[in-house]
Amino acid sequence: MKLINTFATELPWACEPVTPQPLANSRLLHLNRPLLAELGLAGVTDADWLACCGQAKPLPGMAPVAQVYAGHQFGGYSARLGDGRALLLGQQQTPDGELWDLHLKGAGKTPFSRFGDGRAVLRSSIREYLASEALHALGIPTTRALVLVGSDEPVYRETVETGATVLRTAPCHIRFGQFEYFAWSGQGEKIPALIDYLLRHHFPELENGAELFAEVVRRTARLIAKWQAVGFTHGVMNTDNMSILGLTLDYGPYGFIDGYEPDFVCNHTDSGGRYALSQQPAVGYWNLQKLAQALADHVDGEAMAAALGQYEHHLMLHYSELMRGKLGLTQWEEEDPALFRQMFQQLAADGVDYHLFLRRLALVEPNGPWPASLLALLPDAALWQGWLTSYRERLAREGEESGSRRARMNQLNPKYVLRNALAQQVIEAAERGDMTPFERLYAALQHPYAEQSEFEDLATPHPSWYQGEALSCSS
Repeated sequence: MKLINTFATELPWACEPVTPQPLANSRLLHLNRPLLAELGLAGVTDADWLACCGQAKPLPGMAPVAQVYAGHQFGGYSARLGDGRALLLGQQQTPDGELWDLHLKGAGKTPFSRFGDGRAVLRSSIREYLASEALHALGIPTTRALVLVGSDEPVYRETVETGATVLRTAPCHIRFGQFEYFAWSGQGEKIPALIDYLLRHHFPELENGAELFAEVVRRTARLIAKWQAVGFTHGVMNTDNMSILGLTLDYGPYGFIDGYEPDFVCNHTDSGGRYALSQQPAVGYWNLQKLAQALADHVDGEAMAAALGQYEHHLMLHYSELMRGKLGLTQWEEEDPALFRQMFQQLAADGVDYHLFLRRLALVEPNGPWPASLLALLPDAALWQGWLTSYRERLAREGEESGSRRARMNQLNPKYVLRNALAQQVIEAAERGDMTPFERLYAALQHPYAEQSEFEDLATPHPSWYQGEALSCSS
């Protein structure tokens, strides 16, 4: 184990030292042991992780700080946000020489907590832990979860809940909002140092701020294309929740769609649907514009405009590649957009389960009856006959053997998805002290594309008993 904190030592004006606060009767609930091993942290004992994440006893070499940033929240600018309930404890140097942040959520008040208590609750901590690992298994860039700690500490949200912490990790937690803070607080002279830090530690292949911005545009576009393809809504795409590395950052009221709903909103605070599934690509562009404005005095404006002009191209190119793959297509045809559009329109009209539809579409054969399991998802199969026939004809022009196509599709269409209903079941059990459902769901989500007969009950359509889809920002 080799812990340092380059952010705190090289950018001390971008953070504030903070002493974590212990949780009452804290207990270790889960360790991501494979990831700990990858990071060179397997030698840290369970007792040490509990002490670090629940008892306010950082590991040797840790120097906890809260990072300062600003951000556009639901379109309005908030001039001073920062880590209100999270601490950058330090950075671990991995066996291959990389540095990874160790970032603890829920450790108490910081100078940026404003009127908050700096705590996280068990409910939100479980949701972040599961979601970050689920997206990673789906091949979507994200922060990762390392340690989950629960407690008896009372925390007041909509109701009285119990406090918890999540130790998450990523190469970097720098956000768009860091640049906004220094640009609009009269400290713009510090932005070149922030750019230099990123170039040295995270983008050594790039030469300057213009190249950095272009890479951020590309990564953001590809990230959102992946979200769209897998039906994931972030819920709070404020600029302070946008990662410079193009990672999925800050899991709050996120949600995977069940039945296909293009305007799905997972955050009950978002009454106008600003962050609906269908709006995420446009919001990504808007957020990049705000980043460009913050960089305007330090990065060539024409270069940034040119990079922004490539955003839609990057996003649509990657999204179309992903969707062709999910439908088992390897070649491009001029009629493909119409085929996709008709599929989405019919999915939305019927509310068909998005994930299972694409998974079972792999069972379509060149001839013969349609797969019974696929038809079972459709309220009126007769309405789908035209599209299914067009799809089968499209597959025939590809000429690929159905077995190999099915294998490819099954590596792109997950069978196991972190549906809100499943997360809610796990949370309710954990709040009763039973972590067995958490362990089962966590294990299933590690291999979302595989057939896992022991977890078949976790690969079912949206259950009729679950009615609550929109979640709060404390989720």
